[in-house]
Amino acid sequence: MKPGWFTVNVMNRFVGWLTRRGVSVWGSRVLAVRGRKSGEWRRTPVNLLTVDGTQYLVAPRGHVQWTHNMRAAGGGQLHLGRHVQPFTAVEVADDEKPALLRAYLKRWKAEVGVFFQGVGPGSTDEELRAIAPRHPVFRISPDNA
Repeated sequence: MKPGWFTVNVMNRFVGWLTRRGVSVWGSRVLAVRGRKSGEWRRTPVNLLTVDGTQYLVAPRGHVQWTHNMRAAGGGQLHLGRHVQPFTAVEVADDEKPALLRAYLKRWKAEVGVFFQGVGPGSTDEELRAIAPRHPVFRISPDNA
């Protein structure tokens, strides 16, 4: 499911504008990842999820360009204002996703719930596991360089 006009043209742009100026909206960051074909940096607003001290990127809209690029690049950068956090990324297996999807939906369901086929933070592990293959999740580790 593609996001609606309002989400693309108003909300994403506004959250991206704030985030580029150093104001995080509920964990927002601007993800920069190299394009798998062009090698050029591609940017998109994302929500950074932290669970038990570990950071994750969840793709609420499913397998989209940034997820394909992330798999190819193995990492990227998270931007918040002038702060840039380079990171490496490892994709999480579907069986590990239910608790992460639940935490993500608990925090951002109002914003992204429409992309989860009626599944929410109160759904069973089985329901979350059923949608897990449609929603890539990446565990990210900050680079110490």
